[in-house]
Amino acid sequence: MTSGNGSLQPLEAVLFDMDGTLVETEHLWDRSLELLAEQLGGRMSDDVRPAMVGVSVAASLQLLYADLGVSRTDSENVADERYLVATTRAQVEAGVRYRPGARELLTAARAAGLATALVTSTERSLTDVVLGHVGAHLFDVTVCGDEVPATKPDPAPYLQAAAALGVRPTRCLVVEDSRTGAAAGLAAGATVLGVPTLQPLEPQDGLVVRETLAGLTVADLTELVLARV
Repeated sequence: MTSGNGSLQPLEAVLFDMDGTLVETEHLWDRSLELLAEQLGGRMSDDVRPAMVGVSVAASLQLLYADLGVSRTDSENVADERYLVATTRAQVEAGVRYRPGARELLTAARAAGLATALVTSTERSLTDVVLGHVGAHLFDVTVCGDEVPATKPDPAPYLQAAAALGVRPTRCLVVEDSRTGAAAGLAAGATVLGVPTLQPLEPQDGLVVRETLAGLTVADLTELVLARV
């Protein structure tokens, strides 16, 4: 691992989002949300699902309620959140797959001596199930949605990860699939590589968009950060 203190390296750490970026789990959340919508007496619209990408379960629930036109008490809201997490967890326990090129890029980053972190809006209990499949040892730090003062698009999760790694955010490359996550990475001061899944991303200063992680090298990631240094 490299250190951000006095280092001249343009890239010191790669910070990966989880759902839809590192692993194929968005379709699992789809099923859980559909089942909950049925229990609430409705059907989730195609338009609302993309807005849920990259946000917390609590935020997704509020979007779902508005979409269905239902109101829930605080206790019902808590029960719905537990249902979503438990239903998704049951699916994740059966196994998850890496997104194309994600595992190769992650292992290449580590082989190059870069620090790596997983930064997700998903809570710790479910994240640990995913890590059990993909390999927790591949990350120096993991930051979950229930471990930060504010979730994405706030920069707090990425700032927390960079601080834990001992690197400067400007020496980090964030890999994200959502507008919410990309905004968090940019606000933290990092360069962002966007690989959209359910939600389109538009390139902007500091955000480079690619269709896939497949074929990308550490040298490619370094060039992205160098362009901003």
